[in-house]
Amino acid sequence: MRVVVIGAGVVGASAAFHLAARGVRDLVVVDRAPGPGEGSSGRATGGFRAQFAEAIDVRLSLLARDKLRRFTDEVGGDPGYEPRGYLWLAETDDQLAALRAARAVQEAEGLGEAVEVSPDDIRRLSPGVDAAGAIGGAYCPTDGFIRPLAILDGYLAAACRLGARVEWGAEVIALERRGDRIAAVSTARERLAADVVVNAAGPWAAPVAALAGIDVPVAPLRRQVLPSQPQTALSPATPMTIFPDGFHLRVRADRRVLLLWPDPAPVGFDTAVDPAWIDAVTAMTRARVPALAGVALDPAAAWAGLYEMTPDRHALVGAAPGCANLFLVNGSSGHGAMHAPALGHLIADLVTGATPPFDLSPLRPSRFAGSTAAPGSATGL
Repeated sequence: MRVVVIGAGVVGASAAFHLAARGVRDLVVVDRAPGPGEGSSGRATGGFRAQFAEAIDVRLSLLARDKLRRFTDEVGGDPGYEPRGYLWLAETDDQLAALRAARAVQEAEGLGEAVEVSPDDIRRLSPGVDAAGAIGGAYCPTDGFIRPLAILDGYLAAACRLGARVEWGAEVIALERRGDRIAAVSTARERLAADVVVNAAGPWAAPVAALAGIDVPVAPLRRQVLPSQPQTALSPATPMTIFPDGFHLRVRADRRVLLLWPDPAPVGFDTAVDPAWIDAVTAMTRARVPALAGVALDPAAAWAGLYEMTPDRHALVGAAPGCANLFLVNGSSGHGAMHAPALGHLIADLVTGATPPFDLSPLRPSRFAGSTAAPGSATGL
């Protein structure tokens, strides 16, 4: 079987490894970037959680978490999984009810350690924030952080050890379609005959698929990050702490605090950081994180990356409608890095004819027949 994977970000790398591990030896991964981590994977903030409101997302997270725990033995390298927790704050009865409803879904899927927390618990778990408005929240101690680039590097290296080839600076310029199949993938350097093509192009999934006349409802959406200078006021053991409007923060091992807020950015490929956004997040930080009152923020180090959004904020996993050998693994809507271990496993199952570990119908690409992508929101559960 000749397989071409388009996209060598963390999802494409996972797909390549899992395909190679299943015995696919004629495997080429192509990427438009000059090297690893140059796309969205290199700009991910490294959060990992299983606290979702819908069963399919919880299942993806639990599968990914199992694979992260076995990563060193099965793949090689350290994925950086650190269970520091995710802490969600609720300021109204409706918000608390939503967290409770989500936890019922999580418990039904096997995530038993997620719990409701009181205002006193919030102050204990994240003492640096002003939680005066919180009436409660939700916390899961096995949520936490990962290192997306370490996961990407581990998967690519392992895939290459198993015989895969990775081509950098190889933008796809044509998909040669014959009827309901892709016969070949062409870059500026070579034509690659293919029995199977995997579109793992992240935010660029739609323009890649359009080369074969296929509509993929994935749209890029900018998300921005403001780091602090290294500090000692907040410990790296602080859980990811999330306010109801989406403002959230985490502390990296280098003691920089990453400050995030999902502004209503327009859909598009622009990754320039908005100065007005920096001003807004700076004001939120000063009001909500008193522990950082004397800590300098670092606007010069701010960056932005792209989410790959679908209309319902769920991934596309499976064959593209009308093209039997073009497999999509796109549209994770902000969860691509954390779900990459699971997504690579699942797409390899589908390509090789194995039975996936759970029902993938909620992720079937055909659910969007005739629709177009919308930015949506990735701030909630």
